[in-house]
Amino acid sequence: MSTVSHRRQRGVALLTAMIIVTLVATLASAMYWRQWRSVQIELAERGRSQSSWILSGALDWASLILAEDSKTGQVDHLSEPWATPLEEARLSTFLAADEANTDDAPEAFLAGKISDAQARYNLRNLAAADPVTAKKNLEALTRLCEQLNIDSSVPPRLAAAMRAALPSAPPTGEGSGAPVAVQVVSEEAPLLPPSVEYLRWLGLDAQSSARLAPYVTLLPKPTAVNVNTAPREVLVAVLEGVDPGSADRLVQVRQRTQIKSTADIGAAIGRTNFQQPDALQIGYSSNYFEVRGRMRIEQRVLEERSLVHRERRNITVLQRERASFTLASQVTP
Repeated sequence: MSTVSHRRQRGVALLTAMIIVTLVATLASAMYWRQWRSVQIELAERGRSQSSWILSGALDWASLILAEDSKTGQVDHLSEPWATPLEEARLSTFLAADEANTDDAPEAFLAGKISDAQARYNLRNLAAADPVTAKKNLEALTRLCEQLNIDSSVPPRLAAAMRAALPSAPPTGEGSGAPVAVQVVSEEAPLLPPSVEYLRWLGLDAQSSARLAPYVTLLPKPTAVNVNTAPREVLVAVLEGVDPGSADRLVQVRQRTQIKSTADIGAAIGRTNFQQPDALQIGYSSNYFEVRGRMRIEQRVLEERSLVHRERRNITVLQRERASFTLASQVTP
């Protein structure tokens, strides 16, 4: 065998060895990456599952608080235990000491709060069948939008969209043997949003929707506004003839005493002859509440929003929404 041929064979062998080493390294790297990815997915799913169970437990605890509160009186106000938010705290502070816990486990934090859904104006009131009630509620929404510097064209458009989105049932002569009418929605009607975070479905622009969302709600049926919990802007909207200064005085008075009647409202704002039209419903207790929970493990966050209905001591969960994200990106999948 010539020297040239021998060198050529050595070169081919060396090249083959290098290719084999590269392939082995690539395969090993791919296998390692797949194993690492599987572990990360399993950890993420386990963390999400654990967070979900903890938030469900927190919702049960909130329901218990609301049920117990129903026994204390006929007025719901912001000095009651349910109105005190739970600031972010280590989950370990709620659990019994466990010697088996390891120090290298990621720390978990829990936060939550209960808010009165009837502290906000219920957009479903706009779709009242009675023309007088519908007109008064449109005027209330207009006053609310004026305070929030929202264009005057928004209230009538929103009212029209709500009437179109909700099913209507024409008179059927109930009790006379006539068949029961089926509630129908026009095919061209806008889709009813599941919550106020989706007001743009009703044709609102992003800016108007963002301004209005903290002061309105969308409940399963028309409701009264709770005077003991509503913010100043909502009080000005629903209390006919009450200006922002009077609403501020009412807010200050209710911090010291509960508001239980229109006479209490009149005394608080300095108008002993205060009268509230029947078409604009106000109340002093609530049946709908919003429960928010937040679970954070390192940079991973799971948030849950629940709408609950309280009828005496019976608590029913009507709606649950969850969102997960990382604090670095704040992106919800």
